[in-house]
Amino acid sequence: MPRPQVIAGHRGCFWLNCDGATAAGCYRVAIEGSRVVGFAGLLYAADDGHVTTVAVDNTCRRRGIATALLVALAADARARGCSALTLEVRAGNTAALALYRQFGFAPAGVRKGYYTDNGEDALVLWATDIDTAAYATRLETLSAGGAP
Repeated sequence: MPRPQVIAGHRGCFWLNCDGATAAGCYRVAIEGSRVVGFAGLLYAADDGHVTTVAVDNTCRRRGIATALLVALAADARARGCSALTLEVRAGNTAALALYRQFGFAPAGVRKGYYTDNGEDALVLWATDIDTAAYATRLETLSAGGAP
């Protein structure tokens, strides 16, 4: 496993780059001081990126950490030649759905009873054309704290 290294910072957080040279995926960790405040993961499948996890500490939400993590994952996916991103999200997670809409994700299907803890459905979302100049501009805008 590659050794983690600290890379660019964001609003008091530092990113821990854990993907090294792996072709399987990329993972980002947001660290504030000595505390992990968020993390996100992406797996590569052909020319698609599958966002597997986005999590931010409850006490650190609404500070742009999830946005910054997703910007980093999307940029990594673009650099690897991906043309689309996909993910599953709880159907009732309105905050996450609003965030994902900013990244161009749109519903494409439902996985009934996907979450085993309570049987909640998952919405399958896709963001397409992430390899375009327009999507690069979207990421720059989101990275700067703006709305696309």
